[in-house]
Amino acid sequence: MILLRSLLFNALFYLNTGVWLIAALPAFVLPYRVIIAIAKAWGRVSRTMLRVIAGLDYEIRGVEKIPTGPIIVAAKHQSAWETFALLPLFDNPTFIIKRELQWIPVFGWFTIKAGMVPVDRRAGLAALKAMTARAHRELSRGRQLVIFPEGTRRAPGEEPRYKPGVAQLYLAQGVPCVPIALNSGLFWPRRSLLRRPGRILVQVLDPIAPGLDRDAFLTRLQDAIETATARLIKEAKDAAGP
Repeated sequence: MILLRSLLFNALFYLNTGVWLIAALPAFVLPYRVIIAIAKAWGRVSRTMLRVIAGLDYEIRGVEKIPTGPIIVAAKHQSAWETFALLPLFDNPTFIIKRELQWIPVFGWFTIKAGMVPVDRRAGLAALKAMTARAHRELSRGRQLVIFPEGTRRAPGEEPRYKPGVAQLYLAQGVPCVPIALNSGLFWPRRSLLRRPGRILVQVLDPIAPGLDRDAFLTRLQDAIETATARLIKEAKDAAGP
């Protein structure tokens, strides 16, 4: 039953995404905030579809800790879920994304129009500089910059591998960094078709004010996210029982 519900959700999810992309085409001639509003609506609909079809709900805690105005959001990345489900949390979000995503027809064009921040991970130091400059431009517009500090999805319990990009942004931008922990990988495993029923837990943690040095920031960020993520994983497993 779980497999059938998962396959149905996956099919409808991609169909629904395609419908949103086509319906949003006229927005190319409108301000970028229209694209952001459409993306957030798509995220809400996708979350509802996941709950109704696959029985997978979510709970987000600590939303009141998100400051207004420009911030860096450093989120744990365990599945594709957070790439759409976190969108509605923020007023004017932009994501750090792989440059290759902007090559995808229609979808990639929307990421450009929406002011997403691309990074060429093969370009080394030059990529960090370009990302930092582009991020500064978007943050100066009062946006919320979402980055996955490990750069790719990591399975629950897997050893964390935080990359220097998030520290580079924190040091250069002078805005608070809001850590986010979650346990989505328990229910939406990477490289899997399964969407397990249950409740994804998301915890917005205390913002880290600007002013720390690189090492102190990375240590505090990783400790906060990993400690909270381990707690959320344990809570979900305890609720599931043997």
